[in-house]
Amino acid sequence: MTEIEYVCGDATAPRGSGVRIVAHVCNDLGGWGRGFVLAVSRRWPEPEVAYRRWYRERATSGFGLGAAQFVQVAPDLWVANLVGQRGIRTGRSGAVPVRYEAIDAALGLLADKAAELGASVHMPRIGCGLAGGTWDRVEPLVRERLSARGTAVTVYDVGG
Repeated sequence: MTEIEYVCGDATAPRGSGVRIVAHVCNDLGGWGRGFVLAVSRRWPEPEVAYRRWYRERATSGFGLGAAQFVQVAPDLWVANLVGQRGIRTGRSGAVPVRYEAIDAALGLLADKAAELGASVHMPRIGCGLAGGTWDRVEPLVRERLSARGTAVTVYDVGG
């Protein structure tokens, strides 16, 4: 098993060389406009354009909770749009938008893509921002789906 590396920095500027995939969690409503996706869009326009098209064509595109979309933004760099959030707001009952089972399924697809490309994976603490999740629930999913398969994972925390 490969250990997760934790660093301070910007996940949209992934460290290292070789093929890299920047992964993040999206919602299932087609909304793109708050949180980490803003940093993604500032760096590359393609992931937002692809996500919005994917959502518009959801009747036939495979879009939905647990799905993953891979967008190449440079010769050795990809962005993974992982649908792991139901809606965008915490409900009146206090239920948060994160769906751990959907993140788990999307991470499985990410693991397959990383293996296919021989890529490392770079991410913020996915599902733990606006989605309302907790890293103590997400980290074991990352370990099981990616690290256990030998995929190098770097998690970026902003600040220092």
